Amino acid sequence: MTPHNVSGQPGEDPPSRRGRPPGPICDTAGAAHRTWLEPVRARLTATGLTLDELVGLSGYSKTRISELLRGTDYYPGWGITSSVVRVLDRNIPLTPLRRLWSVAAAEAGKDRDWIISGINDAPPPTGEVQPVAHRGLTQAMGPPYTAYARAFLQSDERARLVVTETFDILWLTWNEATASPDTPRHAWKLLRSRVMARTPRREDGRPDLRAAAFSTVAQAGIPALTERLAHIDALARFFDTIAGLPEQNMDVLILRYLCGIAPEAVPGILGLSPALTHTLDHHARGALEQLSPRPDTQE
Repeated sequence: MTPHNVSGQPGEDPPSRRGRPPGPICDTAGAAHRTWLEPVRARLTATGLTLDELVGLSGYSKTRISELLRGTDYYPGWGITSSVVRVLDRNIPLTPLRRLWSVAAAEAGKDRDWIISGINDAPPPTGEVQPVAHRGLTQAMGPPYTAYARAFLQSDERARLVVTETFDILWLTWNEATASPDTPRHAWKLLRSRVMARTPRREDGRPDLRAAAFSTVAQAGIPALTERLAHIDALARFFDTIAGLPEQNMDVLILRYLCGIAPEAVPGILGLSPALTHTLDHHARGALEQLSPRPDTQE
């Protein structure tokens, strides 16, 4: 059987009549649910399989698979999720997918017992090896990615969760990441998108960095309450100005001055050239001079 033959050459099976693809993801699907569902749907599109063909290969009903692929009606158990994904493409790594599925299950209101039971009832992933390059990227970028996420989310736990999510998505879509012109840049843009999706926003849509003013080392060491509040107010306005810069300029400043990353390390984190990073830093600091912070607020 050659369901994907569309060449029409003599001696070959005629092209199959393509079925309808699954409908779009339901609006009620949560952000964490979409995190793993979108790559799975993209892989389905890449294989060329129709929904009817996936039904025939998986043994599940068309209704259940359609609900799984659209994120409708119910959050799918790990058993059907892993089975359908394995039929779809045996090269999809289940280890990161299972972690992403677990986070989304909690977001969907499933309790810990339901999640653990679903995982235990399905065969565990076997023979999966984390790509060496992915492991190296995880080890090198874990600390700066976490520092960047913490600057926006103001929580160590939330920062670690979003960085873990980023690395799991990268592993799940590693072929796409390595096929990009610049893998570090691809990884950074993914991390940034996951952070921004969880960052509080101002009325004008800018990320709200003002809360960072309450967690600086300098203000914590000021004993007088009035002076401390004035210091916090100045820093809040300063961080608010940073949030109004173009995103690349903002990222350079946050990594360098809020996260304390060495200037020579910033280009590799952002996936940009040293010359461009230096230019972004220079222009960003020039724009911030309009704020003219008091000397005792510069940290």
